[in-house]
Amino acid sequence: MAQVFPAERELRRVIGAGHSVPDRALEGVGERELLELYRSLVLLRTYDERSVVYHRQGRIGTYAIFWNHEAMQAGAVHALEEQDWIFPSYRESAIGLLRGMPASTVLSWWRGHPAGWWNPADYNVASICVPIGTHVPHAAGLAWGKRLAGEDAVAIAFFGDGATSEGSFHEGANFAAVMRAPLILFCNNNQWAISTPLDAQTRAETLADKAVGYGMPGVRVDGLDVLAVYEATREAVARARAGDGPTFIEAVHYRAAPHATADDPRVYIDLERVEEERQRECVGRYERYLRRLGVLSDEQAEQIRGEAAETMRRGIAQAEAEPAADVALLFEHAYADGRVAFASELAELRRLTGGTEAVEPDEGPEVQV
Repeated sequence: MAQVFPAERELRRVIGAGHSVPDRALEGVGERELLELYRSLVLLRTYDERSVVYHRQGRIGTYAIFWNHEAMQAGAVHALEEQDWIFPSYRESAIGLLRGMPASTVLSWWRGHPAGWWNPADYNVASICVPIGTHVPHAAGLAWGKRLAGEDAVAIAFFGDGATSEGSFHEGANFAAVMRAPLILFCNNNQWAISTPLDAQTRAETLADKAVGYGMPGVRVDGLDVLAVYEATREAVARARAGDGPTFIEAVHYRAAPHATADDPRVYIDLERVEEERQRECVGRYERYLRRLGVLSDEQAEQIRGEAAETMRRGIAQAEAEPAADVALLFEHAYADGRVAFASELAELRRLTGGTEAVEPDEGPEVQV
């Protein structure tokens, strides 16, 4: 018989907020794990801040900012095992760094260089998904396939609140629930789908309520509390690994930075709310928590920030040292049939980009468009 799981309405929190909300302990997480979480938060924050500068210098194109989203990314990834798969959206573009991916690889992706593509099996990190929600069925399919193969692996798909309005989200969620696929659906609810507010997207009281329709648990967490995210994801992973199917996690916060470098949110966003959120941003909030515990010293914090800065300096140098890509790559996989040629177009492109002069091709089939 199908089960109906009521969604959790209250936001889970571990890190306190003054006298009204005290800190609480998180079972099974020691000093080493707490510091590793901090290291991941600082690395992601450094990557994001440096990438915005990189864009302003004209060294990369439009960039999707994830400032203050780091707690969701680090908290969720640290709850996974090495064999588990991550399906990121563009907002999680740097999440592969937490799996050992070089910073130069992600930077090259934003530079539009082929060095920015990786073999997903090397890190169990799928390609960055730019279309909204289309990777949810992919994650559901991989998770189901792992279950059919008897492999002890879980998949997690990251997406924004806007993706829950897409048909592909419904298809992936419904399929995962019916097949009991070991999948975590992680919704970054920052209240905005670019400039569309949440109340213009859904009549549901919470996005976690949507999980009820699929017969899976819906959990709500404070998206700026890295330990609450870790706890909720850890429980979802255990449930999935036990064969009990998917879980929907709604991480709630308010977007405190532009949607991307091409966006000017001042025309639509609540600027007072943004300032409030910036005052309680997730990295500083967690750092203060660690200091209350006596886990993090000034020397440790400085060392970790220095390591992250060096990672970015090295990554930028490596990315910019890549030789220019052959423009023929634009045509090479346009058709499955390798005999199809774009000889005249390629010759013209080479001429425009400073390569050989355009010449009329003397062989190769004509392409009908």
